[in-house]
Amino acid sequence: MVTVAGRSVVTVLVLIVIVGFVSTRRPLGIKEALAILRRHPPWNFDWWKTASFYQIYPRSFKDSDGDGIGDLRGIKQSLPYLRELGIQGFWMSPIFKSPMADFGYDISDYYDIQPEYGTLSDFDSLVAEAKKLGLKVILDFVPNHSSDENEWFRKSENREQGFEDFYVWHPGKVNPADPSKPLPPNNWVSIFRGSAWQWSDKRKEYYLHQFAVKQPDLNYRNPRVVEQMKDVMRFWLKRGVDGYRIDAVPMLFEVEKDAEGNYPDEPLSGNTNDPNDPGYTIHIFTQDQNETLDMVYQWRKVLNQFQMENGGDARIMMTEAYTNIETLMRYYGNETNDGSHIPFNFGFITDLGKDSSAQDFENTINRWMNNMPNRDGVVPNWVMGNHDQYRVASRFGVEKIDVMNMILLSLPGVSITYNGEEIGMTDVWISYNDTVDPAACNAGPDRYQYTTRDPERTPFQWDDSKDAGFSIANKTWLPVSPTYKDVNVELQQVSNRSHLAIYRKLMNMRKSPTWRKGLLKTTVSGNVLVIVRELDQFETLITLANIGGMSQTVDLSNMGNHPLDKFGFYRVVSLNSTHQEGELVATNNVPLGPFESVVISAKSQYNYYEVLNYRNNI
Repeated sequence: MVTVAGRSVVTVLVLIVIVGFVSTRRPLGIKEALAILRRHPPWNFDWWKTASFYQIYPRSFKDSDGDGIGDLRGIKQSLPYLRELGIQGFWMSPIFKSPMADFGYDISDYYDIQPEYGTLSDFDSLVAEAKKLGLKVILDFVPNHSSDENEWFRKSENREQGFEDFYVWHPGKVNPADPSKPLPPNNWVSIFRGSAWQWSDKRKEYYLHQFAVKQPDLNYRNPRVVEQMKDVMRFWLKRGVDGYRIDAVPMLFEVEKDAEGNYPDEPLSGNTNDPNDPGYTIHIFTQDQNETLDMVYQWRKVLNQFQMENGGDARIMMTEAYTNIETLMRYYGNETNDGSHIPFNFGFITDLGKDSSAQDFENTINRWMNNMPNRDGVVPNWVMGNHDQYRVASRFGVEKIDVMNMILLSLPGVSITYNGEEIGMTDVWISYNDTVDPAACNAGPDRYQYTTRDPERTPFQWDDSKDAGFSIANKTWLPVSPTYKDVNVELQQVSNRSHLAIYRKLMNMRKSPTWRKGLLKTTVSGNVLVIVRELDQFETLITLANIGGMSQTVDLSNMGNHPLDKFGFYRVVSLNSTHQEGELVATNNVPLGPFESVVISAKSQYNYYEVLNYRNNI
C-alpha cells in the first residue's frame, strides 16, 4: 500500500475529510481533500529528521591550555565556527574520566569528566553556550565495557555483594599441563588481537574483553547493570545533553552459557591461520544477539520518557553497528517499539572506495532506501567518515572532496560529517614510534599500519600558525599534518571558491523545502551519479557528481519524475568546475569535467497526484 509519513494515503484522506466536515459542516470531495493534502503534507518534522551533525574528536579539535591535547574549553571557543557551518548538532567522542588506554573508550567514571578535557563546570558551560547558539549536544555513550580501573570492576573482581556478576566472568578450562593455571574458556578473539579472555589473579577467573585488556565487558544479563547504565544516561540528560551516540552496540550481549556454565567456540573463518587475529573466527556468539535489539529499544524508552517528563525537543539516539542490512533495519524499531533514531548507515565507508563507479554509489544509496522500514519516524542517514576510518579525501582521492560532500548533503534525512572533512583534511602518516592507538600498538611495528586509527585522528587544522592553530604546546599528542599551511579553516574562509565555502553553501541549501521534504530519485549517466530532489510548487534540485576521470555531457530534461524546463541555473559548483553560480545551463546538455560536481536548480511541471505513487523519503 502507498504510504505518506508511515500512514496509508487512504487513512490520511479519510482524516482530512472528517476534519474538513467538522470544520466546514459540509462533506469534502476527494479532489478537495487531495488539494488540502498537497498544501499541508502530514509530515512530522522533528528537528533531527533533516539535521546535519558534526562529529568532534575532542582530543584533536582545539587545545585551550597548551598541553597539546584538545579540551572542552577549546570546543566551546570553537562553537561559533560550528554554527557558521550550519550544523544542527555535534557529537563528541568520549570525554568521561578514563586512564586513556583507548583514549576515552575505557571509562573509569561515567559520572565525571576526564581532567585532560576539563571539569563538570566546563562541561556545563559548553552545554549552555551551545544552547545559546542553537546547537544540540550529543554525547558518546560507551555501554559495552568500562575501564578495569572503574570501581565497578574492582568491586566485581573482589566479589563484593551486588557486583559479583557485573562483568562477564568464567573460571576457565582445566589445563592438563598445569591444573593451577586454567586455560581461557574458549577461542573468542578480541577486536584488538589476542584472546578475548584475561586472567585475574585476584579473583582467580577470566574476564571477557572484546576490545583492549583494560576494557572488561559489562554483563547485560544482570538487571543491575542495565539499570546502572540507564542511570548514567539520565544523569547527563539532566545536565542538558540532547542525546547519545552509542558505541559498539553489536557486542553488548554474548550467547548465554550452556547447562554446564560454558561458552561455545566460535567457528573458524578460514581467512587466516593466526589465532590472535580478530578475523580468525566468525563472531556469531559475541555479536548481534537478539537481546541487543531489546536493549536499544529500552534505551529509546529512557529518552522518550525523559522528554515526556521534562519537555523540549526529542532526545535522540545514534547507534554504531557494523552489521548486515537486515539487522541494521531492526535497530529502527518495530510495530510496538521505537528504536534508534539514527542507526548509522556506513555504506559509504564499507561498500565504496576510490575505484567505485557511479553505479556502485547508486546501488549503495538504493540499498538503504529500499530496505528502510516504511513507518512514521523512520528517516535515512548518511555517514562519510569517523574517527575509526581513513579520511574521505584519502579513501576516495582529494579530487573527490567536493563530490563526496555534495552527495552527502543532497540526500534526504540526516547527514553526519567528521571534523575536518569540510576542509578536505587527509590522513597523516604516523611512525610506529609516534603511534598511540592500542589496536596498532598491539599489531606490532610490521603490521601496525593495517590497524592504526591515528592517521585520521590528528589535530584539526585551524590556520597556518604553529601546529595549525590547534595548540601552542611544544608537542601535540599526535603530529600535525604537514599539509596544514595549505589546508586550514582560516585560508578557506576568505575564499568563495574553497572546499569550506562549498560545504557552507550546500549546508545553506539543506534549509530549502526541496532538500528537506522533497522526493528522491537517483539515476546514473555514464559515470555520473544524478540525484534528483522534487517537491510540489518548489524548484527541482539536481546534484550531478562525476565519479570518473573523463569529461561527460548529461541530459537532465527527463531524469526526474517530471520534465524540466529547458534552462536551469548552477546553484553550487565544485572547486574544479569552470562554471559560476547563477550561470544559466541548458538542462538537456550539462557538461561535466573530470571529477566535477554541481547542483542545478530548474522548474518542472509537477502533478501532485503522481506523488502518491512515490514513497515519501522523510
